[in-house]
Amino acid sequence: MQHIKKLKILLAEDEPFLGKIVKESLESREFEVMWVQDGLKAYSAFRTFNPDICVLDVMMPTKDGFTLTEDIRKVDDHVPIIFLTAKSLTEDVVRGFELGGNDYLKKPFSMEELIIRIRALLNKAIKQRQVSPKEQFSIGKYTFNNALQELSFGNEVAKLSFRESALLKMLIENRNHVLERKMALDYLWGEDSFFNARSMDVFITKLRKYLRKDSDVEIVNVRGIGYKLIVDE
Repeated sequence: MQHIKKLKILLAEDEPFLGKIVKESLESREFEVMWVQDGLKAYSAFRTFNPDICVLDVMMPTKDGFTLTEDIRKVDDHVPIIFLTAKSLTEDVVRGFELGGNDYLKKPFSMEELIIRIRALLNKAIKQRQVSPKEQFSIGKYTFNNALQELSFGNEVAKLSFRESALLKMLIENRNHVLERKMALDYLWGEDSFFNARSMDVFITKLRKYLRKDSDVEIVNVRGIGYKLIVDE
């Protein structure tokens, strides 16, 4: 009988009762789960366990989920990350996405919702790995290196966040055409929700600031539809 490799989940959750329930529920769905109860152990586990996806509590001892995500993104740009959080303020959600998180669930949550979100992110990650994208682009007088997450203007180099890079890449691939808001939200944030839409507005504002040195490059709103990266070449 052929052995089927289980998908691996790193679970970082410091509440013993919740952690045990989530671990057992995921294992009952045929996932392989490594559960740790603080951020420092979680980073060590990430390096040795090589998970297919990470589920990280935001508030943890020794290293919080946001700081842990920063460390993970220094070594892996692509592993999906879901935050478990009691916070729901827009700035907290935005910060999580900016650091490279892919989704978040507000406590308390249902296990079915967590599992649906895990499967959706894993499916998207598998599809993305099957495509070998171009990693360097010219935008007017700028050069954007998606692999390094760097936007260069002459000798000046701006280091972009994971989410900024992903959104800029989508705009570039649709340059001089409308990038539909819903498509970008579904692809980069997982769903078209109020919080996610507010997050994307913040990232668009940041990208405009990065690109303001070239008057031939502009990101415009297309009311009710989305955004357009206009490059006058």
